[in-house]
Amino acid sequence: MAQILTIAGSDSGGGAGIQADIKAIQANGAFAMSVLTSITAQNTRTVTTAFDLPLRVVEAQIRAIFDDFTVAAVKTGMLSSKAIVKRVALLLKEVGAPNLVVDPVMVSKSGYPLLKPDAITLMRTDLFPLAALVTPNIHEAELLTGMKIRTLSDAEAAARKIHPLGCRAVLIKGGHLLEERGCDLLFDGKETTLYRTEFIDSQHTHGTGCTYSAAIAARLGQGKPLKEAIREAKGYVTEAIRHGLAIGHGQGPTDHFYFLPSRTV
Repeated sequence: MAQILTIAGSDSGGGAGIQADIKAIQANGAFAMSVLTSITAQNTRTVTTAFDLPLRVVEAQIRAIFDDFTVAAVKTGMLSSKAIVKRVALLLKEVGAPNLVVDPVMVSKSGYPLLKPDAITLMRTDLFPLAALVTPNIHEAELLTGMKIRTLSDAEAAARKIHPLGCRAVLIKGGHLLEERGCDLLFDGKETTLYRTEFIDSQHTHGTGCTYSAAIAARLGQGKPLKEAIREAKGYVTEAIRHGLAIGHGQGPTDHFYFLPSRTV
């Protein structure tokens, strides 16, 4: 079984963050391991506070994993500060982290900032060059490039602007794309590939981005080529959204295990 590591923050509500990553990795047939970077007090409506773990604790977790497990892929999520980005990037470079998927988490669905502005530059310079894939959503791609993204042409221009930062490929998630909602765009330095699926208009989408990138990491760790890994992960997250859970009083989470029998909520 492929062993997949997620390095991310905790969502106490269980819908996003490292909790969503673990569920998505396991649901996609791999074994999930985790390194916690931050703790958030969060539910389906809001994030009320966040606390970063000490760097020595983050480093100790990463070293513990690579000292014992055969890591097939790594996914990063919430790395909230310059110090955490720098330490994680340094360690992943040291261990030669394979199939690194960088999800540049910046803001929660409720609008709470999860990445300090001065950490964005360091993420671009230190972490992106290690990545097999970077997976910004529209808002994150705008912050990374300084562009306004409204069309697929805009998304492609943004991907072409991000790619020279050193990552092997860029996947811009188009869930908020005005021109064609739900269409994702991959640029691998040579060609552009579009991933179209049915757009599901649901309010229960909490954790969608985390789930998607974690599913891609799981598929890469299982040996799937990048384009196939994205296609399979896209199909998985679409169904997880379709079966979104109406729990809590805000944006409910996706159902990571929608395919299990006798599901009742």
